[in-house]
Amino acid sequence: MSPRLEGLRRPERPGRALLAIPIAWIVAVSVIDILAPANIHLGPLLVAAPAITASFGRPRTVGLIAALAVVAQTIIGLLRDPNQLLSSNHQAQIIALVLVGTCLVIFCVLRERRAKELAQVRYVSEVAQRVVLPPLPKRLGPLRAASLYLAAEAEAQIGGDLYAAARTASGTRLIVGDVRGKGMTAVNDAALLLGAFRIAAHRQASLGELVAYLDRSVCWDLMEPGETGCYGETFITALVLDIPDGDGRVQMVACGHPSPVVLRNGRPATMDALHPAPPLGLGELAHPRYHVDSFQFEPGDLLLLYTDGVTEARDSTGTFYPLAERITGWTENDPDAFLGRFRRDLLHYVGGHLNDDAAMIVIQRPAATLA
Repeated sequence: MSPRLEGLRRPERPGRALLAIPIAWIVAVSVIDILAPANIHLGPLLVAAPAITASFGRPRTVGLIAALAVVAQTIIGLLRDPNQLLSSNHQAQIIALVLVGTCLVIFCVLRERRAKELAQVRYVSEVAQRVVLPPLPKRLGPLRAASLYLAAEAEAQIGGDLYAAARTASGTRLIVGDVRGKGMTAVNDAALLLGAFRIAAHRQASLGELVAYLDRSVCWDLMEPGETGCYGETFITALVLDIPDGDGRVQMVACGHPSPVVLRNGRPATMDALHPAPPLGLGELAHPRYHVDSFQFEPGDLLLLYTDGVTEARDSTGTFYPLAERITGWTENDPDAFLGRFRRDLLHYVGGHLNDDAAMIVIQRPAATLA
């Protein structure tokens, strides 16, 4: 199990140094109250100690601080009223401290239970994400690859972006896509499409035939027996590519998905499709003829495939992330190094939180493979 997943199962605990704050507060209030004139009572301020502890402490710690506050209030009452056990005023303050402390302990118990449930949800959802969408292998024949998935959901690291790769006799086929919608429905649709791609990508079929097959697969789980199609229920934007092992042009079919970017010597170039197709799942509505576009992918280039969560990420002013502008001049030629810098730059741009899932694949054709 990875350290990240293990960390999700164990909520972090604050340092014991923070306990000095409520303890110091109890001591300070007690000393001042004892030394203050008879008509001044600072005992009610003791309730702040367990309240402060509840912001970072566990139930047992909150209960301990609340008990110390009750003891302190009792000592204050005995020292300020030595002729009687405790005045009615001090008795009322003690009862109030007990009630408030009990309520805070109950609150912390419920909060900790919720935190454990949330940690488990995050752990399970990330495992499910890795099962449905495992990272790409570092090597795809002669190509070098790296993949990155950033989920926007705070409570469950799972979403509808997808990518996969399959090796063929002459090259590598890739798909990157984005399912309409969120949650488990989107994950189910993504898993269905990825399964269809992994099965069909190995067949000796043209890229257009592969895309037509994937278009039909989007509706498989929605069709009743005897139905011939489903229209508009679900659609998935996707980019399907065929990258030859040797020196050759990359073939591409763009189905309503953002265009790939080729980074050559620090200069990005967007490879727009001349014949874009509708998203997968809407093919029968538009009756498309899948035209295959192509572009040059030379040794040493980086090929960037991504979902719209990247280009639609916004900064504090609402400005979209300018992908081509941000990566201009980047000299990282290793896919992992590039994605590491890209992750830091994107999260810095949006202030650490994405509004939509984002995925990116980086492919490199090393120059040595063509030597």
